[in-house]
Amino acid sequence: MMAENTDKRLDRIEVKLDKMGEVLVSLARFEEKMDAYNDYRDKSWERMNRFSSKLDDIEKKVDDNARTVNLINKIVYAAVIAAVGTYVAHMLM
Repeated sequence: MMAENTDKRLDRIEVKLDKMGEVLVSLARFEEKMDAYNDYRDKSWERMNRFSSKLDDIEKKVDDNARTVNLINKIVYAAVIAAVGTYVAHMLM
């Protein structure tokens, strides 16, 4: 009878140890997933920072191009006005 109780008790302890082992394996898997997620997140932030830097560069180039186009437009307007003025002056003479 005493041996039977001891066997039952040992069986319960073994079941509990098995459950603890499963929990420890689950925790290890969770930690691996969290490490992978943190790595993914860090790499995503790095990519976003690179994209942000590229957008800043593009914005500067667009601003430079806008100034250049404005200057070209002013030169063309001045040339057209001078041509019209010359034409009108030539016609009046």
